[in-house]
Amino acid sequence: MKIVVIGGTGLIGTKVVANLRQWGHQVIAASPNTGVNTITGEGLAEAMKDTDVVVDLANSPSWEDKAVLDFFTTSGHNLLAAEVNAGVKHHLCLSIVGVDLMKNVGYMRGKMAQEAEIKKSTVPYTIIRSTQFLEFLPGIVTQATKDNEVHLSSLKFQPIASDDVALFVAKAAEAKPLNGIMEIAGPERFTMHEIAERYLKATNDPRKVVPNTDNHYYGGEIGESDLVPAGKVNLGEINFEKWMTLQLAKA
Repeated sequence: MKIVVIGGTGLIGTKVVANLRQWGHQVIAASPNTGVNTITGEGLAEAMKDTDVVVDLANSPSWEDKAVLDFFTTSGHNLLAAEVNAGVKHHLCLSIVGVDLMKNVGYMRGKMAQEAEIKKSTVPYTIIRSTQFLEFLPGIVTQATKDNEVHLSSLKFQPIASDDVALFVAKAAEAKPLNGIMEIAGPERFTMHEIAERYLKATNDPRKVVPNTDNHYYGGEIGESDLVPAGKVNLGEINFEKWMTLQLAKA
């Protein structure tokens, strides 16, 4: 198949592109850097020509509420319009577990707008909602650090390795559209402060974790279980220990 991966040069995109090429597909890694821009429309019509599947991994360059909403609405609308014109058979998008629950978070409202664009389009689709990536851990710990202490709550957290995410996305791109949502998550569930402690210990980081009751996540208060799947979920195979071993081997 010819598969276009929007955001194909990012963390997940590069891995999805590599998987699909290894399996024999013609894959275009599309991004503004490669001349395909879903906001301006540049290069979209040409990229969509004779395309079977589009994988949308585009991400907003800004986390400001209005900017995020505008990005996902405009990008989704332009991309799906180009797909309709080209006769694309399957649109696949990576979204977030609990996105519909976290209405206080501007980024989640942007992702919900993106999902709405997909559902009202005529292009057959699959939405994959993923939990947070294990690769986010260093940033989460840094953001929560104050005076050499890491202040995190008991929010439930079930992170997944980016390699597992990319494998799920690539397999879904090969499969028939669900015209619905599937959820993916890591194999282990923690609280936010528990996994931070494990990460700091594994990296010999002297910072101390201080548990709190502040359930804010990227600017908005969320429910204790909003970040983890509540129903049927597909679990990745890479647990924290295996992921950490891989990270240390790369260092």
